[in-house]
Amino acid sequence: MMRSSVSNCPVPTDQQPLNEYEELKTAWLFRDCTLNWREYITNIAWIWGYSWLVSGPVAAASFPPQKYIAHFFLCGTAGASLSVIFVLVRMYLGWRYIRDRLYSKTVFYEESGWYDGQTWVKPQEVLTRDRLIVTYEIKPILQRLQFTFAGLAGMYLIGTIVWHLF
Repeated sequence: MMRSSVSNCPVPTDQQPLNEYEELKTAWLFRDCTLNWREYITNIAWIWGYSWLVSGPVAAASFPPQKYIAHFFLCGTAGASLSVIFVLVRMYLGWRYIRDRLYSKTVFYEESGWYDGQTWVKPQEVLTRDRLIVTYEIKPILQRLQFTFAGLAGMYLIGTIVWHLF
């Protein structure tokens, strides 16, 4: 039933939203969003930890740990969090792009290059399938990323308050 509409699809295979979704789901960085919470947070913590390799020496140069341990720690933590934010923004933009492509009634595609773009209107069964994927697969991922951003914003707020106390 769905196969006939998809087989008549003029969109090149690698530009079909469903295939882009499947590819993103298995891509190195983006698959972290599909893991359970524990594995997801663990991977974010590893990114944060590796970021200390850069932010730690910068924070130590600004606030020697022997004299200003609290400021050193807060500055290093905030600096390391910037890498996490950049990674999360990249993941969010990738997943949002795929969400938009799946949710749209039309698909813009390129036949052989940037100069000959076309638009394909999805048949109703393909549109329904794609929107179900958005609702049950992609929305939870985007909500997880938004929740992570909110958690980081909360930690920055707490860090700012603690900074002013010292």
